[in-house]
Amino acid sequence: MSIKQRAYPEPGAQTDALLMHFNHARYVYNIGLEQRNLNDKTQRSRGIRVNAATQQQELTDARREFAWLRKGSTVVQQGALRDLDRAFVNFFKGHADYPTFRRRSSKQSFVIRDFSVRRYNRKWAAVLVPKAGWLKFRVTRAWTEIEAGTSARVSLRHGQWFVSITTPPAPKREGGRGAVGLDRGVAVSVMSSDGEMFKSPSLTEGEQKRWLKLERRISRCAKKSARRERAKEELGALRRALNNRRTDWVEQSTTRLAVTYSFAGIEDLNIEGMVKKPAPKPDGQGGYLPNGAAAKSGLSKAIHASQWGRFAQRLSDKMEVVKVPAAFTSQCCHECGHIASENRESQAAFRCKRCGHTANADVNAAKNIRELAVCGGTLREWAKARADANLQRA
Repeated sequence: MSIKQRAYPEPGAQTDALLMHFNHARYVYNIGLEQRNLNDKTQRSRGIRVNAATQQQELTDARREFAWLRKGSTVVQQGALRDLDRAFVNFFKGHADYPTFRRRSSKQSFVIRDFSVRRYNRKWAAVLVPKAGWLKFRVTRAWTEIEAGTSARVSLRHGQWFVSITTPPAPKREGGRGAVGLDRGVAVSVMSSDGEMFKSPSLTEGEQKRWLKLERRISRCAKKSARRERAKEELGALRRALNNRRTDWVEQSTTRLAVTYSFAGIEDLNIEGMVKKPAPKPDGQGGYLPNGAAAKSGLSKAIHASQWGRFAQRLSDKMEVVKVPAAFTSQCCHECGHIASENRESQAAFRCKRCGHTANADVNAAKNIRELAVCGGTLREWAKARADANLQRA
C-alpha cells in the first residue's frame, strides 16, 4: 500500500538535486531497456545474458568511469534498474504491456530504498533523500502509518511534488449492515442495491471549454516553444484538478461503503477488453469498412471517466468484495426471476414482462448482484430457484 503525501522541496540546491535524480533515473532506465532490447545480439557477441544482476554490475562500472553519473546517488540509479526488472516481470506474467522508454515530459519519479523520516509538528514532516537532504512533506495520515513505511518514491507531476510511502496494507474495515450489491454503469458510475447513487465527478462546462481551447492552442504552437510549454502547464493544471476530484470521490465513496456494510458484491467485468479498440475490417480493395470505432471511442471514454477499475480496487482494499458473473444481471427481474432483454425498457427503466414489477434498472441489477454474492452460483440458477419458490407460494 502506498501513502501519497504532498512534498515541498526548498528552491535552489535541493530542487536541483531532485531534478538530477530524475534525470539519472530516467537515463539508467532507458539505457537498461535498450540493452535488454538487444539482449540476443549482446548474448551472442559477449556470451553474457543481460539480466538484473549483470546490469547492476555494469552500473557500478559505469559510475567508476563517468563523473557525472557518480555525482548522483547509487541508490536512485539502482532503484531505476529494479523498476525496469519489475516491469519485465509484470510483462511476462501478463499483468502489463511491454516496457517503454521514459520521456522527460511524462511523470518523473525515483525510489528511496533506505527509508528515514522525522516529524517536525502535527502537520509537517520530512523524508531523507540521498544527496538532497531532508525533503519536507505535509502530513495528512496517521503518523504510525507513515513510520511503518519501508521505502518511498519521490515524484513530480504537473508542477507538484509528492512523496509516496510504501507501507503494509491497512486492515480491512468491518461494517455492520449485511451485504450490498453494486452495479457499475456509465450514466450512473455506481448504484447500490439500497438505491444510493455514486457518480464520478467531471469538469465543469467552463472547464471543458477551457480544455478544448488549450488543446487547440497547443496544436497551433511550434514545438518546444515557450507559448506551447505555458499552454501545456495550464492544461496540466486542469488534469490535476480533475484527477484530484475523482480520487477524492473514490476514497470517500468506498470508505462510506466499507463502514456501512460487511461485504460487497460487484460484477466481474473485463474492463480492459471493454475499452479495447475494435479491430479494423479490410474491404479487400485496399480500404477499410466501418467498424464502429467512433462510437466505441465515446463508450471507452465514458468507462474511463466512471473510474470502474479504481473504484473496485480501492473498495477491495477496504472491505471484503465478492465478484459475481455479470451476465443477465440487468435483464433479470429481482422479484420473479424472469430473464428477458425486453424487461429493460431504457437505460433507467425496468419493467418485468411476466410479473409487471417496475424499478430503477440499475437498482434492480444491483439487487441481483447482491443475491449472487450471498448465495453463489450463476444468475440462471438463482432465477430458477426464485421462480420455483414463487410457484410453491402460489
